[in-house]
Amino acid sequence: MSNPCAVIGVGQTAYKTKRPDVSMAGLLREAARRALEDAGLTWTDIDAVVIGKAPDLFEGVMTPEGYLADALGAAGKPIMRVHTAGSVGGSTANVAASLVQSGVHDRVLTVAWEKQSESNATWALTVSGPYTTSLVVGAGGYFAPHIRAYMRRSGAPDHIGTLVAVKDRQNALKNPYAHLKIPGISREMVESTPMLWEPIRYLETCPSSDGACAMVLASEDAARKAPNPPAWVHGTAMRSEPIFFAGRDTVNPRGGIDCAADVYRQAGITDPRREIDVAEVYVPFSWYEPMWLENLGFCGEGEGWKLTEAGATALDGDIPWNASGGVLSSNPIGASGMIRFAEAALQVRGMAGEHQVDGARRALGHAYGGGAQFFAMWIVGSDKP
Repeated sequence: MSNPCAVIGVGQTAYKTKRPDVSMAGLLREAARRALEDAGLTWTDIDAVVIGKAPDLFEGVMTPEGYLADALGAAGKPIMRVHTAGSVGGSTANVAASLVQSGVHDRVLTVAWEKQSESNATWALTVSGPYTTSLVVGAGGYFAPHIRAYMRRSGAPDHIGTLVAVKDRQNALKNPYAHLKIPGISREMVESTPMLWEPIRYLETCPSSDGACAMVLASEDAARKAPNPPAWVHGTAMRSEPIFFAGRDTVNPRGGIDCAADVYRQAGITDPRREIDVAEVYVPFSWYEPMWLENLGFCGEGEGWKLTEAGATALDGDIPWNASGGVLSSNPIGASGMIRFAEAALQVRGMAGEHQVDGARRALGHAYGGGAQFFAMWIVGSDKP
């Protein structure tokens, strides 16, 4: 894996509750065309396609990758699908990067998506298996006890989740692609919304979105010919762990700790808070910001909520998190992880628009999935490693 790899094209659709104007294939093609335009390429310039999405049951369309080849210019070319639950967008980008880093291909198109309006993800997550009862609680019902455990363990006050929800929604107002845009968002507004799964309120959770995200990854030679600045991949890592085993720490999962340690080692990072300029982190429920601050080594255990409360993760803080508005503002599940990776790349390319972090030269992209058991991360930078 000694060959440099760079992101030379990024394309996103607008994230909305429903995209009835396009088919699944049309949704993907929209993002892919924008990524190709950014990279200054055409469909014929692409050597291979790597696609990823959440479980097929979420949309009720089994193995869609077979019929999507034509829409993505992959007829007669290698095409493969990646699946790692909610972290799939990040894992898909990492797999695509490996095809460039290994010297197999020069230009790889990678795409991830979800069309939640044609599905029922909450139902899909709560189908009862043999000998078990379906509680119909969805992802929020699963993660709420972990959040409560974090609050007990760290002594975090009740309002921390509200602060994250307000921050990310304010950032979303600067992102033209964001799904939820709530002018005048405030703590009072968030705290007045219904409690869905204690302690998670309605405006502390992610929406259900339709949307797709695409990137073009390229070799060093191909990156030199690109019309816009590249984002160089400094490290990629993936880890997983069983959802149930004796002594598993669901608040601070080992898989996340090890994944972060690996990607930091590759990028030569020893102090992530000081050496990473901006982070796009998978936070589908507001309380996961302080939890992941600790899991990713930005601070010690029990200290994450203090960074959030102090404003360290705000757009004008010393470690901006989710300048794009994050998963709390746009959540096409299969694409949510890739959006984090793509937004990290846009930041170090200086192409993030109104939510650009000044001087961003190194960024973290992060995704998690399943029962906080699948992790994918990358570090990208403006300088070639």
